[in-house]
Amino acid sequence: MTTETTDTAVEAPLFGPESEFSALFDDPRWALAMIRATVLEAAHPQIGAALVDNSTFVAHPWRRLRNTFLSMRRMFGTDVAEREREAARLNRLHARMSGSDSRGRAYDAMDRATRAWVVATLFESAVTMCRLSGQPLDQDTMERMYAEYRTFLAALDGDAAELPEDLNDFWRYFDRVVENELENTEAARVILYRLFDHLPAPALLAGAPTLWAAGRAVAGPLLGVITVASLPEPYRRRAGLPEMPGAQTLMQGAYLTAGLARFLPDGWISAESIIEVLSLSPGSDDPRARTVAALRARMKRASALIRLLTPLGGDAGPGPAPSAGTGEGRRSAGEFFRQVLDQTGDGYLDWPDLAAMARELSTRLDLDEPEETRLYDAFAAWWRELQAALDTDGDGRVSADEYAAAIPSLAGPALIRVAEVLFDATDKDGSGSIDADEHRTLFRTAFHRDLNPTDGAYGRSTFVGDFLSFMSGRRTSTPYDPLLADA
Repeated sequence: MTTETTDTAVEAPLFGPESEFSALFDDPRWALAMIRATVLEAAHPQIGAALVDNSTFVAHPWRRLRNTFLSMRRMFGTDVAEREREAARLNRLHARMSGSDSRGRAYDAMDRATRAWVVATLFESAVTMCRLSGQPLDQDTMERMYAEYRTFLAALDGDAAELPEDLNDFWRYFDRVVENELENTEAARVILYRLFDHLPAPALLAGAPTLWAAGRAVAGPLLGVITVASLPEPYRRRAGLPEMPGAQTLMQGAYLTAGLARFLPDGWISAESIIEVLSLSPGSDDPRARTVAALRARMKRASALIRLLTPLGGDAGPGPAPSAGTGEGRRSAGEFFRQVLDQTGDGYLDWPDLAAMARELSTRLDLDEPEETRLYDAFAAWWRELQAALDTDGDGRVSADEYAAAIPSLAGPALIRVAEVLFDATDKDGSGSIDADEHRTLFRTAFHRDLNPTDGAYGRSTFVGDFLSFMSGRRTSTPYDPLLADA
């Protein structure tokens, strides 16, 4: 590396709107690159095991995408205090993830070499997406971008020693890990062969399942083919990933097409706006959600008229009858288990599911370390309570059948404690009630809802009662759905 290049890399802004990261973040190609990077992360044995055991990316991929986006924004922003706060939050999150994989190999989300690989995949995929779309980065730009990602790693680990300082050495490091350490892990297979084919609709489009399923049936397999074709050839060979005829042409065409966005005026594509809109549930009071809901209602009326006027297709027949024993605004036990309790989507309720709830609440409410720890401790106590009551076969987890057979009341002392911790975290002034501003902060920021208390305040008992009604009564007409149930 020449002295001139080094000086350029050091003097360039590493964070903020002038950084190389910021220049690419609203680029549509980044969506393809992120999928590719996620597969390369999941192919690492330690990361793959942690994802399978702890992640909600199967059951709640859109929520995971939103959280990842917000975290990256905070880490690459100009506010040093916000970056340090986010780094501390990520470290606390990862410190709670450790265990062993199906082969008995230990994993630890705080392992420095493993964390360096995550950053390496993001950088390499960004470089690769530019190359595949016919816009390869010049050496100076790559140097600046690499310096940004090493600084990002240093913000997490205290230094970036696990990534080579020299960019040329990085490519040798990357090739070595790909050829010697990556595997065809369960997590990588889930992403490539299950997630795309069964991707749930984002919250805003959940009311149009037929339309979503039709689009997914076409786009899902294509995304899988494109992603496999873009992976490093040594990994494809090592993992035995089949490559369809014409896949390379399809992959390059996808990247080239996405790269045409550079001809659009600045500001026309905003990843933040797109992700926020997709995260809005149909019942949200956000004007954007109301607009989409109104358009959907008109489309349904038009479709009904077409069915009346068209002799083809016949009568679709009546819709499905409501589940027995459930009234308006209520879920069945099975729906509640699948949509709310089973956060990881593996068909069972165990500690990682409740840890995911605590993690999501802590993230949305931006809790400090003491409040976050109290919330995790409360959820841990709730898990012990649930396990003792529902784990009838003693396998350390609760199946959907065990849950449905017991039809338990979940509003035990431990769950009440969870609600009380949430109330205390919201009651910033310690007055014993949530005033209008605190209430707005909780439900607008965390749950995308504006719910105004009739008396101008929200007492502890009312707050706890509403939360318990959601968690034990299985009601759908609740502000908590966008947080814990919406994909």
